[in-house]
Amino acid sequence: MNHKIAIIEDDTAISQMYRFKFEAEGHTVETAENGKLGLELVEKMRPDIILLDLMMPEMTGDKMLEELRKQPWGKDVNVIILTNMGEHEVPKKVYDLGVKLVILKADMTPRQVSDVVIKQLSNK
Repeated sequence: MNHKIAIIEDDTAISQMYRFKFEAEGHTVETAENGKLGLELVEKMRPDIILLDLMMPEMTGDKMLEELRKQPWGKDVNVIILTNMGEHEVPKKVYDLGVKLVILKADMTPRQVSDVVIKQLSNK
């Protein structure tokens, strides 16, 4: 099944690696390199799921998430945090804004991240 996936990540190598992985699996993928551009992207794209980094220029991921949740369509969109922050470093407000899953980039291969994303999409 083709899903729309948005990757909001300031490290181009990482976002492209995931883009290629998901596109090879038949999904539609768009990327943005900061929260400000990410918010504009997801408002147009209306993805099924968002992979969101927290530490980014212009607008951080947690601020983007806060703005996203103010949009009627963005209240319930599935967001997975993809970060190098330790779970104890992730701001509490991220969880308060409905994020159920935080993935530490360094701990997972692209295949494992893909498996987690597809599992989340199938649990909708």
